Amino acid sequence: MKKPIILAIDDDPQVLTVIKSDLRSRYRSDYRIIATDSANEAIEAVKQLKNKGEEIALFLSDQRMPEMLGVEFLEKALQVFPKAKRVLLTAYSDTDAAIKAINDVQLDYYLLKPWNPPEEKLFPVIDDVLQDWLANFSPPFVGLRIVGYQFSPQTHNIKDFLAGNLFPYQFLNIENNETAKELIETNEVEPKDLPTVFFEDGSFLKNPELKDIAEKLGLNVKAREELYDVAIIGAGPAGLAAAVYGGSEGLKTLLIDRKAPGGQAGTSSRIENYLGFPNGLSGSDLARRAITQASRFGIEFLSPLEVQGIDTRDKYKILQLSDGNEIKTKAVVIATGVDYRRLNNKGMEALSGAGIYYGAATTEAHTCKDGEVYIVGGGNSAGQGAMYLSKFAKNVYIVVRRDSLISTMSQYLIDQIDNTQNIEVVIHSEIIEAKGKDHLESIVLKNNKTNTEQERSATALFIFIGAKPYTEWTGKQLLKDTKGFLVTGRKVLDHEKGPQTWKVSHEPLLLESSIPGIFAAGDVRSGAMNRVASAVGEGAMSISLVHKYLAEN
Repeated sequence: MKKPIILAIDDDPQVLTVIKSDLRSRYRSDYRIIATDSANEAIEAVKQLKNKGEEIALFLSDQRMPEMLGVEFLEKALQVFPKAKRVLLTAYSDTDAAIKAINDVQLDYYLLKPWNPPEEKLFPVIDDVLQDWLANFSPPFVGLRIVGYQFSPQTHNIKDFLAGNLFPYQFLNIENNETAKELIETNEVEPKDLPTVFFEDGSFLKNPELKDIAEKLGLNVKAREELYDVAIIGAGPAGLAAAVYGGSEGLKTLLIDRKAPGGQAGTSSRIENYLGFPNGLSGSDLARRAITQASRFGIEFLSPLEVQGIDTRDKYKILQLSDGNEIKTKAVVIATGVDYRRLNNKGMEALSGAGIYYGAATTEAHTCKDGEVYIVGGGNSAGQGAMYLSKFAKNVYIVVRRDSLISTMSQYLIDQIDNTQNIEVVIHSEIIEAKGKDHLESIVLKNNKTNTEQERSATALFIFIGAKPYTEWTGKQLLKDTKGFLVTGRKVLDHEKGPQTWKVSHEPLLLESSIPGIFAAGDVRSGAMNRVASAVGEGAMSISLVHKYLAEN
């Protein structure tokens, strides 16, 4: 934790030197001592300290200063740090002003100059006011802070991005948080500029794009090399495994993701059936370990950056990026995984990000405290989300069309759900409408057996349905099955368009797509198993096949 600050202001350099010396001799072990001879500079410093998340315990200000009176300074400073203590330094002739300031700025004490000896005339006073301040002090959060509206899609996207990239942050709701109000008033931020992200260095970005936040945080958004041996698109389990093996085996490896490492698995609160972790691990922990491991092997990671197209030129693969740039690589591994299918029922789209979320259970869990939460979906992601949300919500309802979870969810999760009192499985049902003005307030639940409808109060709705492959960006160049998954290996030749597409004498390698040198791994591949372990295995295998392709080409 950063030390609280004692800020001293006096325009007389000799007096200021004495103040600093006395304060540091007594308080430097527990407080940072900042001193200045300019009231205007002090006001600017106070604003910067507020933006950085620092805490000022005490203002010690001279009364007679050329730029402004001490009382005037305290009035301005207290608008930024209203809980800080205030002590005025005065000459005997200014005692009337000091007494008046007790009422005007709730002055805690005034000291007459000089204060020799400080052990008798300074320290007892400062000790007393600091003890009073400490009695009501709670250490502030140190790090990124987001000021915005609770039910704002843009705020949700920023929270989700920071969480996915493992950056701790604090969300401050402008509607009910005093620190949030103080920050926007101090920095003259308009409501239209929200959300605003405040950084540890005191700077801030108004209504930022994710790439602007990424650059500020030091994430890579520009490729460093002109040519790569292999470019991996997607940083889920398959992509991360490919990156680890590509880097460890000496390939010049580039990993690109449109959001954050981990993919859908990265949003999971607890993966309990992954080999080697008997107590389970969170998706974010798995992603953190994997990206750290890959980085140690020298791979380059670009995020958030989206690949919008792919082309071949003289056996090189050219990736078109969302920022307008291109990347040249000898081989490609597509590991973009799947997206949750969107519910297009009445009211759903309008409230997306404002009470309705696709995945993101860990990001928005705290907003569900003591609420009524609904989950749509019967797979493992839905079960893991329900278990996590049950720690915060009053009740969690898992809505499924089937008569049970047995055919879609792992038994260990079903057992956990059965033993959790505030989780209820609502069978033979679907949510046909979402209602709310600015955010979700209720849902309409339909029983598909009885054909009856019921409106229920809802704090949040989390959707974990279907497996829509993220392959639309590839266009028509790569062959896909009827559901949009990339076909690989022998399936390329079995595809109706396979014979006229595959023009190489040998058969496609096991994970090779309809274009030589472009491989698919993990959930994006037709016929893949939807398990983290199998995705990791395919990611590792893809690099072995890349080596074989590069050796032959």
